[in-house]
Amino acid sequence: MRRAFLAVLRRDLALAARAGGGGELALVFFLTVVVLIPFALGPDLNLLSRIGPAILWLGALLSTLIGLDRLFQADEEDGSLELMRASPLPLELAVFAKGVTHWLTTGLPLALAAPLLGLLVALPAEAILPLVASLIVGTPALSFIGASAAALTASLRRGGLILPVIVAPLTVPVLIFGVSAVDAARGGPLPAGTPLLILAAITLCAIVVGCIAAAAALRQSE
Repeated sequence: MRRAFLAVLRRDLALAARAGGGGELALVFFLTVVVLIPFALGPDLNLLSRIGPAILWLGALLSTLIGLDRLFQADEEDGSLELMRASPLPLELAVFAKGVTHWLTTGLPLALAAPLLGLLVALPAEAILPLVASLIVGTPALSFIGASAAALTASLRRGGLILPVIVAPLTVPVLIFGVSAVDAARGGPLPAGTPLLILAAITLCAIVVGCIAAAAALRQSE
């Protein structure tokens, strides 16, 4: 079972590296959002610094949605999903492997790019490390929430159009506590570690529930 899980993980990582576009497009879109919103707000650096964490987290959410509709749709089209259903590896673990791949190719690069983009929104130095920590802890939740929605729309021809409508409301708690973790490091009312712990709990719940829900949706569409 471990060998089958690693095989799915290696296959998806190899396909992501060979095809390209997903992680790179997400980074470009992230940069675009973070650059354009300050232009719309004007030259008020205090306002920009105050809402900077929200801008970065919103950019991360929107960037995560790029290519999410192809997470299972490509496997549905080429027949790989049928092999996964018939393999001895539980479908929940296959979904977990694909969610980890999505995070490694999308969420993790966004978190690593956040310090540089934080300078564009006048984020103070003491908030950079909490920002990166919150993105590393919280972006897996975005990937697995998105995975469950992608599984629901895998068999739909235009499923990518309704995917953001399904995902966006479910990610509100992630955004709230992700931004709160950065605000707490800048002297907010909460201790700095409390939002991060809550965010970690949300991520763990999202991984478990997301894998089970996505596997159930894929079995239902069989």
